[in-house]
Amino acid sequence: MNGMTEPQRHEKYDRLIGACHALAPVRTAVAHPCDETSLRGAVEAAEAKIIKPVLVGPEARILALAATLDLDLGGLQIVNTPHSHASAAKAVEIVRRGEVDALMKGSLHTDELMAEVVHDDTGIRTGRRISHVFIMDVPTYPKPLFITDPAVNIFPTLEDKVDIVQNAIDLAHTLRIAQPKVAILSAVETITSKLPSTIEAAALCKMADRGQITGGLLDGPLALDNAIDRNAASIKHISSPVAGDADILLVPNLEAGNMLAKELSYLANADAAGIVLGARVPIILTSRADNVRTRMASCAVAALYAHARRVAVAGIGKLAD
Repeated sequence: MNGMTEPQRHEKYDRLIGACHALAPVRTAVAHPCDETSLRGAVEAAEAKIIKPVLVGPEARILALAATLDLDLGGLQIVNTPHSHASAAKAVEIVRRGEVDALMKGSLHTDELMAEVVHDDTGIRTGRRISHVFIMDVPTYPKPLFITDPAVNIFPTLEDKVDIVQNAIDLAHTLRIAQPKVAILSAVETITSKLPSTIEAAALCKMADRGQITGGLLDGPLALDNAIDRNAASIKHISSPVAGDADILLVPNLEAGNMLAKELSYLANADAAGIVLGARVPIILTSRADNVRTRMASCAVAALYAHARRVAVAGIGKLAD
């Protein structure tokens, strides 16, 4: 695989982006798009009619950067702020006022943006734990592979993992996966007190049985090999509809998730579209290392999720009437 010279086609991301073509662009606050990656990503997603960006940052700096990059901002709205901290605060404020349906990270640090998102008085938290999901397009896997949580929760508790799993299941539903299969990862597939992650995996499965987690099919603990490879599961005599066919991989902690995602990216030529869930709107986290396809896919996932939430809220409103 390392010797490949031709780029792999990523039909899974193409389908995600294509699914947005029938939908109206999603209003998105872009916090501090002051480098080429973030500004170009917002403009290209706007040209693809996936999002309708509101650029929040130093106006003169954004305009100068656009001129340098020969980018046509095409009348996009710019909300002027003096610096990155103010950009994060203003972008979150715009979300809180209901003027946009998604939030996108620009060239500021992730911690700076997320600090405003989770602020007790002015943030946009909900009752759900905030978590991150990578939707991986892995050329050697037959369908999108969700990995959670590789970026927000460092050492999640059992209660945190309930929300992390539910966030990922809800996202899978918006991408038309009716009953996502959730593999709860550990180093082994047997339950032992020596590995707390195996105990938590068993507890999460029982919580799903009791309706505390809904909409997905859970199994665990599972090692990575028997979560994604049917032969590996068969060799270890694991009989499970999840084993060998997982849609979602719940990792024990951030370190495991981050390393797994990067291993797939750099050793298996995978792309990783990232999104943060659990806030009032989906949050698009882009990286300087992202290619155009990955940035577009991240925007597409957020757009599909935002549209699904809007439909759900409208439905609840009709029931209330």
